[in-house]
Amino acid sequence: MATTLGNDYKERIVPELQKEFNYSTVMQVPRLEKIVINQGLGAATQDKKLIETALNELTAITGQKAVPTLSKKDISNFKLRKKMPIGAMVTLRKDKMYEFLERLVKVALPRIRDFKGINSKLDGRGNYTLGIQEQIIFPEINIDNVPKLQGMNITFVTSAPTDEEGFALLKKFGLPFKHEK
Repeated sequence: MATTLGNDYKERIVPELQKEFNYSTVMQVPRLEKIVINQGLGAATQDKKLIETALNELTAITGQKAVPTLSKKDISNFKLRKKMPIGAMVTLRKDKMYEFLERLVKVALPRIRDFKGINSKLDGRGNYTLGIQEQIIFPEINIDNVPKLQGMNITFVTSAPTDEEGFALLKKFGLPFKHEK
């Protein structure tokens, strides 16, 4: 079953972008390829339960099983060994990606205190990373069961060749940017 945002992309966003950027075919229109949610947990070297909690929370937020990220090398100053779990991540595609994006824009972001919009700085290749300070903005997280507030990075990977096209695509999806470019 296709989500409402997925249908909205095909029916409304593709024709609008095609007209705006004068694409000759719909295949040139940029699309959202995946959303990657990543949590770095440096304190996990001391407390193993942090990883487990982060994995459970990310799984609850996204509806897809989160995987631990492992360290690549030993760093004695940080008490870090190679292949130690130091984070958690999830990669969402297709319907789950659109469902998550819809919940993020309509439910989670409005719950942020003093929210005035998100920065409009893309990475130069049409991708955008949004940093969130607290995981409790998601309604799936029960505040009473949260041992420690954790931040996360949400990366929107698009097929757009330029920042301008990527920005236009994400704006059409409803991401509340602070100011227009």
